[in-house]
Amino acid sequence: MALSVFDMFSIGIGPSSSHTVGPMRAAYRFLKRIKNLQEVDHLQIDLYGSLALTGKGHATDKAVILGLQGETPEGIDPETIEPKLHRVAEEKTLLLGGKVAVPFIEERDLLFHKDRFLPYHPNGVRFTAYHKGQVIDQHVYYSVGGGFVVCHEEATKTVEDVVGGHDPIPYPYRNGDDILRMAKESGLTVPEMIRANERVHRTDEEIDKGLLNIWNVMQRCIERGFHQEGILPGGLGVKRRAPEVFKQLQDRSFHEDPALIFDWVSLFALSVNEENAAGGRVVTAPTNGAAGIVPATLKYYTTFTPNPTQKGVIDFLLTAGGIGMLFKWGASISAAEMGCMGEVGVACSMAAAGLTAALGGTTAQIENAAEIGMEHHLGLTCDPVKGLVQIPCIERNTMGTLQAINGARLALLGDGSHRVSLDQVIATMKETGKNMQSIYKETSLGGLAVNVHEC
Repeated sequence: MALSVFDMFSIGIGPSSSHTVGPMRAAYRFLKRIKNLQEVDHLQIDLYGSLALTGKGHATDKAVILGLQGETPEGIDPETIEPKLHRVAEEKTLLLGGKVAVPFIEERDLLFHKDRFLPYHPNGVRFTAYHKGQVIDQHVYYSVGGGFVVCHEEATKTVEDVVGGHDPIPYPYRNGDDILRMAKESGLTVPEMIRANERVHRTDEEIDKGLLNIWNVMQRCIERGFHQEGILPGGLGVKRRAPEVFKQLQDRSFHEDPALIFDWVSLFALSVNEENAAGGRVVTAPTNGAAGIVPATLKYYTTFTPNPTQKGVIDFLLTAGGIGMLFKWGASISAAEMGCMGEVGVACSMAAAGLTAALGGTTAQIENAAEIGMEHHLGLTCDPVKGLVQIPCIERNTMGTLQAINGARLALLGDGSHRVSLDQVIATMKETGKNMQSIYKETSLGGLAVNVHEC
């Protein structure tokens, strides 16, 4: 099976899936290529394009250093990151694979080429290993969004070739029309079809356990953000708001203000994305910059809808993951290619579809909700101030969550028929991303990034 819901939801660290998680995985992959670590006496890392332009704010430099030391986004303890980086800076050595000490001076060996882009994607990185001045290994990788990484040779291949081959699956959908047709022919719901595809590699027990673990990590992230005070790192002086909002909401009554539900939902998203901005443990869903939308919408389902069930949670995540694949295949989930519609827009579409499924919506209503979620994010730019995943990213997740809930509720009020299809929206998204100027695609060279003072 080429893509799985477990590819769309992966456990990692903040602040960025494409600029932190992906580069760390790329560094780890390069580490595993080197046949004899003992031979390496010098390393050079070259960052290009968007990775260079916003790499400092997105912790790309930290990510590659950690990856070369054998760390992975899903395995590293966030509490150990700063001590590990401090040791590298103090001792001027990098423990390759956590074992072999190699001289490493960051200013000399980690270079940001802000005026150069590699051929296949805006997020490019080249690793070079030397022995006595001679290159013993060199490889280029692209971080293509959502933590996905391809090497230079894989860049022109299909998603299936890169991720997992062409294993036969019972419902090989590739677009929204396929989903509508296959559901009608099979008599299955959307989450039932996606579950059937997942069974190619996992048992039902493994599927449920894995998805519930993802939900547990999401919930822990929300709850941790309620209590973490202080200023977010990076120099913008952005104060965490979730703890104060949490305290205020506890003293307010739904009887006095029914709209209070919107404040709680916004808090859920705010909490996750402040954790992400601080480099905490989050679920990439489908990216880190948009990591708050799916969990906040799912938290809305479990907290504020009548009779939520564990099956509803699982159906939500199956459906959301399945819809996310359509964007991965048909356009991109990389802000460096699509702007923020590739992150917040896709997450909103996924969450709207997932919520509709959890609430018992039909296949047509699910497709409609997914379409609504993206249609109203078309053209959304990615222009983070100072290259940090803070302004406008954190608040933008609250807006995306509310739109996801609204999209699901609007779809459920109808019979599923609508004028604009999900496939048309995805095609429009791809075209819009290609036509969008690069200054609005995660380069911090336009928009809010240049019109808002950094201090």
